[in-house]
Amino acid sequence: MAESVRVDSWAWAVRLFKTRSAASDACKAGHLKVNGERAKPSQPVRVGDEVRAFVAGTEKIYIARRLIVKRVGAAVAAECFEDRTPPPPPKTEAPLAVLRDRGAGRPTKRDRRLLDQLRGH
Repeated sequence: MAESVRVDSWAWAVRLFKTRSAASDACKAGHLKVNGERAKPSQPVRVGDEVRAFVAGTEKIYIARRLIVKRVGAAVAAECFEDRTPPPPPKTEAPLAVLRDRGAGRPTKRDRRLLDQLRGH
C-alpha cells in the first residue's frame, strides 16, 4: 500500500468532489488545504493528515484515516476519513416575507417605513 496519495485523487476517491478535475480545480483555487497549507493537486496526503475543503460555501475538516486512489462506494469511502467539521450554528428565524395585495401598486413611503420596521431595519 502506498505511503502517500495525491490530494486531488484522494479527495475525489473519498467523494469530497464529484470529479477528479473538480478536486484539482479546487486545489488550484485554494479551496483545499493539507495541514493548514494551501495544497497543489499533486501534494501528498498521508494517514493522519488534516484536510480542509471549502465546499458549497462551508469549510469541512477531515482527518485521513486510510489512503485510497480508486473511487469506492460511499460506505467504504466514509471509513477512509474522520469528519471533524463542527456542527453548523443554529438557524435564526428570518422575518416572514410581507405579501401585498395584487394590484396594490408601489408601496408608499409610509408603507416602506412600516416594512423596514417589520424586518428589523
